[in-house]
Amino acid sequence: MNATTSAFERIYGKTPEAAGFAPGRVNLIGEHTDYNGGHVFPCAIQMGIFCAAAPREDGKLRFFSENFACDGIVEYALGDLSPRGVWADYPASVIRAFSAFGSPIKRGADFCFRSDLPDGAGLSSSAALEVVTGTVLKELFSLPVTKQEIARIGQFAENRFIGVNCGIMDQFASAMGKSGCAILLDAGTLEYEYAPLGDAALVIVNSGVKHSLASSAYNDRRRECEAACRAIGVSALCALTPEEFEKKQNLISDPVCRRRAKHVVCENRRALDGAAALRRGDLAAFGVLMNASHVSLRDDYEVSCAELDFLAETAQQIGGVYGSRMTGGGFGGCTVSLMEYSAVERFASAVKAAYLDRFGIDPAIYPITAADGAAARAL
Repeated sequence: MNATTSAFERIYGKTPEAAGFAPGRVNLIGEHTDYNGGHVFPCAIQMGIFCAAAPREDGKLRFFSENFACDGIVEYALGDLSPRGVWADYPASVIRAFSAFGSPIKRGADFCFRSDLPDGAGLSSSAALEVVTGTVLKELFSLPVTKQEIARIGQFAENRFIGVNCGIMDQFASAMGKSGCAILLDAGTLEYEYAPLGDAALVIVNSGVKHSLASSAYNDRRRECEAACRAIGVSALCALTPEEFEKKQNLISDPVCRRRAKHVVCENRRALDGAAALRRGDLAAFGVLMNASHVSLRDDYEVSCAELDFLAETAQQIGGVYGSRMTGGGFGGCTVSLMEYSAVERFASAVKAAYLDRFGIDPAIYPITAADGAAARAL
């Protein structure tokens, strides 16, 4: 945070009046279920995006990111926040979205951001950017919004203005995370509960394959799920149990849409079963569900890639590892593995050597902890 406030002073020549942080997230199980009305099981992580800000009186909004320093200061006017195809569209769209939630931003402001999330790794840097913007705005202008509303504002901004039809999971995890816990979230109702992760380590491995949800097949998957819903006659795929889906799946004539629906319905059950496994302290059972989730994402939802498959399968063969899977939207990014603490060093060494030998890439490996959600304070 000190580095971010110092950068703000250097860039804008004045002192910021509010600062905040929003974490990235890793999803332990329950992938591509949130926009299908189902359950997800993410946790916030200790890496994320920092922000420092100060108000202006001229209606200008100015954004600077140390991670995109070559872009310089990106400037918008309060009256024209239309996307331009640059990173600053995300915070600008959040400001635009506040009006739709009854708290219009009426003053300009200067912002400085700094991220320690690896770019394109599928750890929800876009959601963290949206949530930290909303959290700092709340502090800066004393806005009457809750953390859950900030999550919804971020999702609304990304859906309506950025053009990515994401669900609520990423923003909710960033806003509502709790140290040492994952969140079992019903994306349809926003009911949630925290589940302690217990005596286990989480490790992220970055495949080095960058993804971009806006330019990937993410929106195609959503359309395929909507087609499956129409064929079966339900409002959301996760309204079905796996047993009910088994009886109705032949109503879906398109085999691709049928596979997409199968993943979603079964993944929703895996999220619920995973939370139950953690509640009873059964880490081995949770790991089995993680492994099954990866197979389903690979074969039925088809959002994995050769690099992610190799990382997950390699991890699953290492002693002390309970389970491993791709995490995030897919098409690249990271795997997440659950393991005994005593296995972390052995895991890192084995995965690094195997991946380097197979793909010629030295993967970044991050032991992570489940962290608290976004927060801001006045300066």
